[in-house]
Parts: sequence; C-alpha cells; structure tokens
Amino acid sequence: MPARIPSWAWVGGLTVGAVAAVVVLAVQADHGPHPTAGTARPSASASAGARPSATPRKPAPPAVPPGTGTGRRIVYSVGQHRVWLVDASDSPSRTFTVWPGTVDPDPGTYAVSHRLAATTGSDGVQVEHIVYFAAKSGVSVAFSNAVDGSSPPPPAAGRQTGGIRMPKPDGTALWTFTSAPTKVTVVK
Repeated sequence: MPARIPSWAWVGGLTVGAVAAVVVLAVQADHGPHPTAGTARPSASASAGARPSATPRKPAPPAVPPGTGTGRRIVYSVGQHRVWLVDASDSPSRTFTVWPGTVDPDPGTYAVSHRLAATTGSDGVQVEHIVYFAAKSGVSVAFSNAVDGSSPPPPAAGRQTGGIRMPKPDGTALWTFTSAPTKVTVVK
C-alpha cells in the first residue's frame, strides 16, 4: 500500500501554489496599461458606435473671472492663486497657478509701476522677472520667479512678504507680456 501524504502537506502545497499564482498575476498586471486620473470615460449618452479617444483630454483651463475689465491685462485671483495673461482681444493667452506671499493686494485695478530683472527676495531667495504693481501695509507686491525655479520656502513666523512667486516658465512669460503701465486686475 502506498504511503499516505499527510493533510498538512496538501494544505501547505496548495497555499504555496496559490501564492505563486497571485504573484504571477500581479507581475502581469504591473506590466499592463494603467488608468490615469485624466482619462475621460464615455458618458451614458455616448452612441454605441463611438470609440474613446486614444489621447485623454485635458480639462479646459479656468475661465478669466468676470468683471476684470477689457483689453490687454494681467488678472490675479487671490482666492484661486491663479494668474491669467489676457491679450488685447480679451482672450487669455496663458494661465497658471502661483504661490502668494503673506500680504495679498486688495481687489481692484492697478498698473505695473516698474520691473526689475533680478534681486534677492525678502525671503533671501534669488528672484528674477520682478513685476511690481501694488503696495499694502508698507509691503511691495510683485510677481516674480526664483532663479532656480523652486517654490518659495514657508515664510518665517510673522514675516510679511509681498512676492507672488510662480514657476520659472510662467515668470518668463509674464515678464515678456508685461511692460509699465500694463493693467493688473486683482479679484478675490
């Protein structure tokens, strides 16, 4: 009579086999396509013959806030931490998010007072493309970008800063777009 295999050996063998199968499936899944947050899904009203696009659509940039005037201007939303560069035909040519300082300009319309190619910011960071347009509580408010392209460090406790920092490509675009007295509209 052949020797009988104990039940613990069967259970152990089946467990090892199951774990190996899960590992193989996980490796295969890791090499397959991955969903992305920006991938559009067809709506319920999509026709049966419609095929999803191979290229995911990017969401449209936020519209320029209403009531910001007309013509060529910079629009800055304090609440959205966003800037729009609006051309003479009232179309936004570029929009981007920014890192505001601790002093926000009051809502209203300003004009670029002057520009400075480079300096050291009040936080000790080398900045360029400085575009001054307002002052509040004795603090100058200006757009700029760090020379090295970094985001600003958190300000020291109680320190008032009026620099509205942006990524380097956006700082270059704003610098190119701006001259004194370009209009700057600030909204909440």
